[in-house]
Amino acid sequence: MHSQSYELSLTTQGPTYPPSEVMNADGDFVVIGRVNRPGADGSVRSEWGSAIVSADSPLPPHGDNVPFDIIRELPVDPAQLTPDDRDMVLHTLPLPLPCNNYPMLFAPDQRPDAHAVRRPSYAFHEVPIPDLRPEDGRTVADPVTLGQWVQAEGWLEVAVVNGGHDAEFRFEFSGLIPDSMYTVMSLRENDLAPAPAGPFRPGPLGVPNVFMADSAGKGRYRATLPNPFPAAGAPGPRRIVNIVLLWMSYQQNYAGAIGFFGLGGDIHAQLKLQEASFQEFVTTER
Repeated sequence: MHSQSYELSLTTQGPTYPPSEVMNADGDFVVIGRVNRPGADGSVRSEWGSAIVSADSPLPPHGDNVPFDIIRELPVDPAQLTPDDRDMVLHTLPLPLPCNNYPMLFAPDQRPDAHAVRRPSYAFHEVPIPDLRPEDGRTVADPVTLGQWVQAEGWLEVAVVNGGHDAEFRFEFSGLIPDSMYTVMSLRENDLAPAPAGPFRPGPLGVPNVFMADSAGKGRYRATLPNPFPAAGAPGPRRIVNIVLLWMSYQQNYAGAIGFFGLGGDIHAQLKLQEASFQEFVTTER
């Protein structure tokens, strides 16, 4: 059995646009991920970092990058955050999503009108959970801060199983937002690519793809997927190239979709791999 272990990286970002799936109370993006900055030769450097980025940043066509309008830098090392930044209360993105060029419906059967919905940005602990009554016992009732968010850690072990046809994914998490719902999504080749190669709709890593963080912020998840790593040119689905842990601000699971609105509207990337991965694996159809 061929297996490999990975450590996931802290993030607030899905694709590069919107720059983040998390905002602050001022309506600015709180970015942990690829930060677009001007290069010395007029190019764009897209390097892993952390910054507060304006929601009015210029928006290029899908697949292109331009420098973000950076309001101020944040330390890459979470231990170096200032007390004020650690206490920063985190929010969802408003709808329609600002600074978004990803032309995708995430739940076409369930929410075909997603692009027409309008909502403000909500503090994570004040998201209007559908049909919630005060007596129902909401668990995330206190503000979620940046200092809490950056405590998250995750480890993944991938193994090829069942005669090389399937792959098993096993996760261990700590430092998560306690007593709240998480899901795990897969990112496949060309999900984020511009036309004609893509883009495609990202999907769950297994169905159901949900787990609950316990009162200590710990969680586990396991999924086995059919032929997730076909060789180039071989029949089968597009290869999985990344895994993303999503915090669900509406505390809902969406079956075969990752969310109704995606990209900070109702899902919020907290951990992922920094680069496309899993090139060492090959699986086959049954």
